[in-house]
Amino acid sequence: MLQDRLETPPVDASTRLRPLGDFPGSLSQKVYSSLKEAILDLTLRPGAILRKSEVCALLGVSRSPVSEAVARLATEALVDVVPQAGTFVARLSVEEVREGAFLREALELAAMELVAGQATDDQLAQLRRNLRLQEVLVADGDTQGFYAADAQFHELILSFTGHRRLPQLSRTAWVHVDRARRLLLPTPGRVQETLEEHRAILAGLDARNPERARSAARTHLRQLVTRLERLVEERPELFA
Repeated sequence: MLQDRLETPPVDASTRLRPLGDFPGSLSQKVYSSLKEAILDLTLRPGAILRKSEVCALLGVSRSPVSEAVARLATEALVDVVPQAGTFVARLSVEEVREGAFLREALELAAMELVAGQATDDQLAQLRRNLRLQEVLVADGDTQGFYAADAQFHELILSFTGHRRLPQLSRTAWVHVDRARRLLLPTPGRVQETLEEHRAILAGLDARNPERARSAARTHLRQLVTRLERLVEERPELFA
């Protein structure tokens, strides 16, 4: 297992991390946010060794805020600290991805029922604008931009429930699923399929039909686990 880890490219001078000035908070919070983003968007690949000295050099900070950031990432199971070996970006856990997908589905299906019954015309218009943006991004071949618009589409729906903490709860449940989604979206045809699934969700909400919206959301969310099973077979080195 350790040998497999060492074969994954480490963090080095060629690694691109977002500048700390892009993030709010204390210095350790900024370092944490930059590293977490890089882990979630796969800039830092599963299994990569995370040398604190390299991170310090890349971000222009001392060792202390990096150590604090790594400790936080370890509590979220995004990095593994292995005694006498080093710190590694955690490999994807199939069980954690399944669990996250289960929790996200429970939250979103409940949200669909609420939003289908109570969404305002303005809220539905926001979803339509987001969907038009997704269409432009698909046409432009902008996968990263589409990923951001995709996330916003789901967060808008959750926020329309009126439950203030729901989007954050969903993000927490989804954190380990996020990396799997990043691996799956570049699959040929998957972005277009995702767009069609979003259209079906919005059609259910527009019709103010809770069951139609729930059914479309269930189909959309369960695609991930189905595709993940194939990915485990194709890319076993990415999984714990």
